[in-house]
Amino acid sequence: MRSTPQVVVAGGGLAGLVAARHLAAGGVDVALVERRETVGGRVRTRERDGYRFDRGFQVLFTAYPAVRTELDLEALDLRRFAPGATVAGPTGRSTLADPLREPGTIPSTLASPYVSAGDALRVARLWWELRRTEPDALFAGDDERIDAFLRDRGFSEAFIEGFIAPFYGGITLDRSLATSRRVFEYTFRTLAAGETVVPATGMEAIPTQLATRVREAGGTIRTGVEVESVTATDADSSGAERVDGRVMLETDGGSIDADAVVVATDPPTARDLTGVPSIPTDGRGCVTQYYALPAEVDLETGRRLLLNATDRGPNHVVPHSAVAPEYAPDGATLLSATYLDEQFEGTGSSTGSDADRGPDASDAALVERTRRALESWYPDRRFAALEALHTERVPFAQFDQPPGIYDRLPDVRAPAGPVYLAGDYTQWSSIQGAMESGRQAAKAVLDDLSR
Repeated sequence: MRSTPQVVVAGGGLAGLVAARHLAAGGVDVALVERRETVGGRVRTRERDGYRFDRGFQVLFTAYPAVRTELDLEALDLRRFAPGATVAGPTGRSTLADPLREPGTIPSTLASPYVSAGDALRVARLWWELRRTEPDALFAGDDERIDAFLRDRGFSEAFIEGFIAPFYGGITLDRSLATSRRVFEYTFRTLAAGETVVPATGMEAIPTQLATRVREAGGTIRTGVEVESVTATDADSSGAERVDGRVMLETDGGSIDADAVVVATDPPTARDLTGVPSIPTDGRGCVTQYYALPAEVDLETGRRLLLNATDRGPNHVVPHSAVAPEYAPDGATLLSATYLDEQFEGTGSSTGSDADRGPDASDAALVERTRRALESWYPDRRFAALEALHTERVPFAQFDQPPGIYDRLPDVRAPAGPVYLAGDYTQWSSIQGAMESGRQAAKAVLDDLSR
């Protein structure tokens, strides 16, 4: 390796932070530049008046391999969701729990209208098959939609539409279950093998910890710097001169000359900067609205998600303060409701106002929808005290993941010259995909520089 190569990481999300840490640990002089004033990318937390609002509903799966490798989970002071969910629909509320972890919930789970004894046996059989499969192997082979995969295995329509659709709507932002079965299998295996958690101080604790590790490894982080262009010099279009070429970055604060650059921005920006056409730019969005309720209000979910079995109202409601009391001040209950893009199609307020249609519906319209949904699920209660605190609109929360997409995603070395990609769009849309992509990008840079 040449003497102290200079490497720049453009983008301070999870992928960029992991890449910078591994590059610094590998002995290069690495500088990470981020256009915002804080790192984290899509993983951020806003604090106000004693409340914590994550940027949309986000959780951490402890069984993700990259999570176990890159994070100190104990230091994050994690708060745990109870496995399973409470499902609300026209027939009332019912709890679907994990019988392997909570055997006492078997009778109530089997009494749910959304799961049959046959469904329970099929879940157990699928869990047994997937736990014996290496995670990376799940992204190989045939692909199809999640709903087709589940129907082929004999799951009931009540289970697919009443439970899987809203549950995986929360994971993939696709309640229609048109997403690749590979996401379902990978996350199903992960959920069975680990826990679903959030840090006590919010999800931003994750990039904060990663940034600390970058600095401890010797890397530098500069925020408030936007990269405007990335130009590889002395490299042909095939990237044959990848090792000997250099890269010039133009930023809003001046030019940066480097031996290599890792582009770790969001997908649309990464495509603009590198010109790689296989970077996916079709995205899925959501709107998450946070609410306060008096402390005595209990949704009786037992730290579980509250799923909407119908397509009216929010996809799911999260009892944040029940899971992590640190998310709300003493004497308050914090909830959130998440609406998916597809739930706005063809909908509007009772008055038909354009301002209340689509993902840009007014805060007042959204809180009224959530209130009506809660009162339909809890007919013996009224939610007049439901107070909207914050609305988080995320137009590009994930890239779209239809069947076959993973065979078309770009390699970390796709750009010409010493320019590399780091982002979940080189793997799959998840915290696992982002972190693993950062590690692989750093490895590619270090391997090429050491030739």
